[in-house]
Amino acid sequence: MIHLTIHEWGHARFGEADLTREHAHALHAAACEHPLAHEDATNILVLGRDRIIARQMVGMVSARGCSLEILPKVDPDVGEEESDETVRSRLVRMLDVALGLDLDIGAEAAIARQKNTLLEILIDAFATRLLAEVRRGLPRAYRQCEEDLPALRGRLNVTRQFTRNAVRPDRLACHFDQLEADTPLMRIMAAASAFLARHARTLGTRRKLDELRHALADIPLMPITRLPWQAVRMDRTNRRWEALFRLARLLLQRDWQATHHAAKAPEGLTLLFPMNDLFEKYIAVLLRRALVGTGIEVIDQGGHRACLGAFTGEYLENGDVFRTMPDIMLRHRGEIVAIIDTKWKKLSSDPLDRKQGVSQADVYQLMAYARLYRTAELMLLYPCKPGERAGERRQFGVAGGSERLRIATADVSLDEGVLVEALRTLVTAPAVIPTAPLPLVAG
Repeated sequence: MIHLTIHEWGHARFGEADLTREHAHALHAAACEHPLAHEDATNILVLGRDRIIARQMVGMVSARGCSLEILPKVDPDVGEEESDETVRSRLVRMLDVALGLDLDIGAEAAIARQKNTLLEILIDAFATRLLAEVRRGLPRAYRQCEEDLPALRGRLNVTRQFTRNAVRPDRLACHFDQLEADTPLMRIMAAASAFLARHARTLGTRRKLDELRHALADIPLMPITRLPWQAVRMDRTNRRWEALFRLARLLLQRDWQATHHAAKAPEGLTLLFPMNDLFEKYIAVLLRRALVGTGIEVIDQGGHRACLGAFTGEYLENGDVFRTMPDIMLRHRGEIVAIIDTKWKKLSSDPLDRKQGVSQADVYQLMAYARLYRTAELMLLYPCKPGERAGERRQFGVAGGSERLRIATADVSLDEGVLVEALRTLVTAPAVIPTAPLPLVAG
């Protein structure tokens, strides 16, 4: 089994770390089968003449006899400046915050020291957390049971007693509620433990999963495709399992950030995350923390206003085709006061570049948002290289109006608390919400 690690937009040549052309074709085939793959998986992996090339997806691609880990990278034109362990640790932290996984794996420093892959870290985090919860006790729920017993338990089912048990006076048709650990939630946990045990590589993780298999032996195992996800109900009795449930869904289901595993390819587990979506969700979560107490609501992937509608010659209030979905909207007292579009790509560092490397299509998109959502404050937010000065880079006015488009960067290598404070400084300042003490926009 060979394993390689590369970065976004990076590549691995045939012959490097024993990578053969057959391995590369197998990895490309696994990427093509993923539900997020475009035609020929050109958004995940590209198969070149003498190499395999990564695109803007991060995570793991696995195939028979080989696996490929893709780590994020802000600037594809710059050589490696950070260790893989540091970048992997940052990616785990972003996933933890963006998806609400509430990972408890011994602090970020411990993750950074690990030589394991992203997938192995997440499997170990799941096993560690689940084992701790199992030792505290399984959540239980009442299940309605009907059984013929020698003594009455619960209520007597009179109809059944005088029909089916008419010739069995030694049996009573009982109808009762029984407290059991066999719940939809625990069936998912048991199935996840068994499934991940086949993909764990390190001895310590496999030992934890083996212990879980014995601890959950009374829970019936179900196929992954038939797990009762919709039947899970979170309440006060199982609230502490909520983050574990999200982590299990991440590892087993086919969401945008989730895994892909096919019955015809049980030897591999592919776990992929589009960095654009992950960066957007990460910033949205941190912005909510930054704006607590300001009266500003953070809405991600909302809006849904359409650009066009039937032409009548009169003022068109609402459209019904070409629906829009801004990355992040800031709302105050029912009014959209700012729109932020996140872009996981590098800005130009050339001081003579008037456009700052901003895509023309991105500018058009923000101008449409300003019109549709009637807001004058717009922002394009990019990542910057770790350690580089973050914040506002430039302001532009929009011709024909008074809207302001700000170009800004955020350093995702910063500690969450520092980054939250930086985002608060970036989006709070006088001018946008006249009636509020903390309107928007930087100084």
